[in-house]
Amino acid sequence: MNHELKEVITTKVSAIYEKIKGYREHLHQNPELSYKEFNTMEYVAAKLKEIGLPYEKGVAGTGIVGIIRSSKHSENQACIGLRADLDALPIQEQNTASYKSKVEGVMHACGHDVHTSILLGAAEILFELREDLEHPVKLIFQPGEEKNPGGASLLIEAGVLENPKVKEMYALHVFPELEVGKLGMRSGLYMASSDELHLEIIGVGGHGAMPEKCINPILIGSEFIIEAQNIIHKSCPKEVPCVISFGHFDALGATNVIPERAEIKGTFRTMNEEWRQKAAILLMDLANNLENKYKGNVNLIVSKGYPFLKNDEELTEKLKTKFESFFGPENIEGLALRMTSEDFSFYSQTIPVCFFRLGVGNKEKGIIYSVHHPKFDVDSACLKTGMLAMIQAAL
Repeated sequence: MNHELKEVITTKVSAIYEKIKGYREHLHQNPELSYKEFNTMEYVAAKLKEIGLPYEKGVAGTGIVGIIRSSKHSENQACIGLRADLDALPIQEQNTASYKSKVEGVMHACGHDVHTSILLGAAEILFELREDLEHPVKLIFQPGEEKNPGGASLLIEAGVLENPKVKEMYALHVFPELEVGKLGMRSGLYMASSDELHLEIIGVGGHGAMPEKCINPILIGSEFIIEAQNIIHKSCPKEVPCVISFGHFDALGATNVIPERAEIKGTFRTMNEEWRQKAAILLMDLANNLENKYKGNVNLIVSKGYPFLKNDEELTEKLKTKFESFFGPENIEGLALRMTSEDFSFYSQTIPVCFFRLGVGNKEKGIIYSVHHPKFDVDSACLKTGMLAMIQAAL
């Protein structure tokens, strides 16, 4: 990027910063849960209308898709995709900021209000600079990132990557572990697939003093948890990252009552599709073996979630070079593999993508809490960095 264009973009970002900060605060005050982002959709659509760029709302329910073209672009020319997500989480906010959530039990605790505001700001500036765009830019405001089956999968099914075809796509995500002003990047494998494990065990309840007359679902469930851990860790290929965890075990008996039913919920995550499928079979076999052993009903459902996320190496290295030139190499940090998941991974299975991290932390201001925490917040200066980064991805 030449010096003159860099100055123009930086000036424009500074000029609209307060407005974009207002967008973020409005969205933070008015969060909506996955696939119910109706007011958020209308708000984003109104801002796109003010900018003057064409858009379509109601895509896959509550999604919005806009397009930025120059006079030299054809309608069918392949474009660059920029994505933000719209949904919030079922968390009661514990912050006291003036812009805290007004909705009981719902909070933008994962920064999607930040992502959406940044993309609106980037859209405004890119629209002004549209004659400098080599490729058209498709703006994708996506519903339901936080909940299966993932809004990305629904948008892909609705044709968001076509008409015009998206040739590559970029997205950023808040990262409290990085101080504001910094960006985090990783080429290749970055985030894991995510499958939900739902186990229902029906046994025979009865008196705790007479276990021989019962089929205890707690014993069956306990054995399943232990054996599942052993099987997965023993069978997983050494080079493949993998984790299995259980966070819910419900069996409502008492000190002297063996319950009839138990329910277990957990998660299985990895970065290899072949092993992912094999592991599901191993877990189903374990459930069947325990059913035969104890003569109870052991019903396991493996609910397939998001695939693994892989950043295209060429695309990521090219963007990293841009970022180092613009922000300085000291502000671009490498990222470690993460076993968390992101539905942006659906796009990565189809087209080249780059998913990078936006530093939002500020220890001096006490902005230290991780995403999904009831005290999560961001240093609003991250909005400037985010807009600059998304604009560079598109140029």
